[in-house]
Amino acid sequence: ILLLDSNSLLNRAFYAMPDLTDRNGRHTGAVFGYMNMLINIIDKYQPTHAVAVFDRKAPVFRKSIYEGYKAQRKPMPPELAEQLEPLKGILRAMGIPVAEMDGFEADDIIGSISRQWEYPAFIVTGDRDRLQLVSERVSVLLTKKGVSEVEDYTPARLAEDGLTPSQVIDLKSLMGDSSDNIPGVPGIGA
Repeated sequence: ILLLDSNSLLNRAFYAMPDLTDRNGRHTGAVFGYMNMLINIIDKYQPTHAVAVFDRKAPVFRKSIYEGYKAQRKPMPPELAEQLEPLKGILRAMGIPVAEMDGFEADDIIGSISRQWEYPAFIVTGDRDRLQLVSERVSVLLTKKGVSEVEDYTPARLAEDGLTPSQVIDLKSLMGDSSDNIPGVPGIGA
């Protein structure tokens, strides 16, 4: 199964691609980049199943635990936001289900599916947090350059960085995560 961290991938495509528009002036660059990446990954990995997972605008349960969670994040640019629904329509037309749920992030859904699926799974994301899900059955395809290149993280590849999947959680806890506004232990970095 291919598990697509779609907000992460669409955001990456938005900033990697030129500002393309259709004849009606609607922005299309992020959708174009996302689809190029998706087609390349399908060609290379030949999945039998795929799910495109999205975040919703609704508040998530982490906000009730830590008020500062993602507090510094800027809102999604309107030129990107207008591409969400067209992308979901294209994915559905391709037979790829779209998964999203109020109160939960795409990360939560991806983690649940990857643990419940009993066959090989490939998580496609630009978010290094997903490396905690790596196992003998789950690989993380971490985007590197724009939308054209991914690095395949398996337990062996993660070990090259000196980490096990559970140590990714320890590392993030110690160093913090500025993208989510999570403070780390003072004086400790990567």
